[in-house]
Amino acid sequence: MAQRIRGWVRSMARRVRSDNGMTTSEYAVGTIAACAFAAVLYKVVTSQPVMSALQSLLKDALDAKF
Repeated sequence: MAQRIRGWVRSMARRVRSDNGMTTSEYAVGTIAACAFAAVLYKVVTSQPVMSALQSLLKDALDAKF
């Protein structure tokens, strides 16, 4: 019986000590990086040169003769 208990304690200790997956700090850094990338992308897409290029592209596409 004592051997079964020791085996169970060892298996529980291995589960507690395992380092699978990301830690909370890694999730936080990943989330901040994703938000920063989204903010930069939003600024680029809403900038005047990009907006005018997109409007020109749409205008040319709608005025195309078939």
